[in-house]
Amino acid sequence: MPPSTPLLDRFDAARPVVGMVHLPPLPGAPGFDGDRDAVRDRALEDARRLEAGGVDGLVLENFGDAPFYPEDVPTHVVAEMTAVATALTDAVDVPVGINVLRNDADAALSIAAAAGCDFVRVNVHVGTAATDQGVLEGRAHETIRLRDRIDADAAILADVHVKHAAPIGEASIERAALETVERGRADGVIVSGPGTGADTALEDVERVAGALEDSREETGETLRKPVFVGSGVTSETVGHCLAAGADGVIVGTALKEGGETTNPVSLERVEDLVSAARAVDSSDG
Repeated sequence: MPPSTPLLDRFDAARPVVGMVHLPPLPGAPGFDGDRDAVRDRALEDARRLEAGGVDGLVLENFGDAPFYPEDVPTHVVAEMTAVATALTDAVDVPVGINVLRNDADAALSIAAAAGCDFVRVNVHVGTAATDQGVLEGRAHETIRLRDRIDADAAILADVHVKHAAPIGEASIERAALETVERGRADGVIVSGPGTGADTALEDVERVAGALEDSREETGETLRKPVFVGSGVTSETVGHCLAAGADGVIVGTALKEGGETTNPVSLERVEDLVSAARAVDSSDG
């Protein structure tokens, strides 16, 4: 059963800028410092700065938990992320998404349902990828059915050729994108560079956006699934990403103090990037 509202309609912007809330190490992770309150407070402060800077949505991610569990995270990770997600959705008025690294879509959907979040990110939704956690296989058949079973009104935003990984098989990025939305029934796709903060090839964005547009014309669908750029977006490059066919961007590293992924969010950097994105929309309109 699809979500009640299409993905893009959940944002108050034609081409949304989505900011990352990177959680510090959670309890049970090697880097956890023993202070649960500090984890929550850091997440809330980053979220408030992102919202104040004008982003259109957030993604909460257990970024600090490396090395990551490949697929099924322990229940204590789900519990900790649900507690933070609930506090975060109470604190901000923009849509919130959940990503449970490395690839636990069941946990992400469960957290989203419990905390009232709007979407989830799934790193490997269809196909197979070789990653630093080993070989990961998409579980679209389980994820889509779980969403219906637990009545989670969360859209599914899925990566195509996800970063920090190499696809197994010969499927082109166009074919992978089509499989993700047509057979995997994802509500949108993400195109990224090779790693966190790495530039996304504009050619890849153009190829994916073009393939999905061609598919829409052939099938007569009324809504093309949106394409997000998922890494390497800065105030200098956001215009190029949108011009290449992206319907939105997900930004983490470029919004942090000093451009360091693990640093707190910089309000000034958020404002600069959002202004650059809005300038593109104004010139288009």
